[in-house]
Amino acid sequence: MTAAVKGPASYFPSIEKKYGRPIAEWEGLIRSSPLTGHMELVAWLKSEHRMGHGHANALVAHVRAEDAGAV
Repeated sequence: MTAAVKGPASYFPSIEKKYGRPIAEWEGLIRSSPLTGHMELVAWLKSEHRMGHGHANALVAHVRAEDAGAV
């Protein structure tokens, strides 16, 4: 039996469907950004890529957790 996806990753299917890019591409964009603050990155995704707050926040949280070794 497969456990249900929880946390930021639970948003990934809808992010890919709504914004037309795979999660790996979004992760790359976030990592290549000169911005470093969580909310800076969220605001950037919202303004530059017209992403909703929840989706932007989930992506940034996931990338930061991965980069910290927590995922």
